[in-house]
Amino acid sequence: MRREWDELVDYLVKSGILKTPRVIRAMRKVPRSLFLYEENKEYAAVDTPLPIGRGQTVSAPLS
Repeated sequence: MRREWDELVDYLVKSGILKTPRVIRAMRKVPRSLFLYEENKEYAAVDTPLPIGRGQTVSAPLS
């Protein structure tokens, strides 16, 4: 799971989507999976919004 997140962050940096060093550090330090329900953690690096409760979602990483 962590490897996929690191690969996604690397891709976002290489493609110019992530540019700011502070944002890149934050993305590397705090994986999206920390905000997800257990049953959705395996999808943390998938480019889709995921539920976080109370009818809310965490945004898709590439969108």
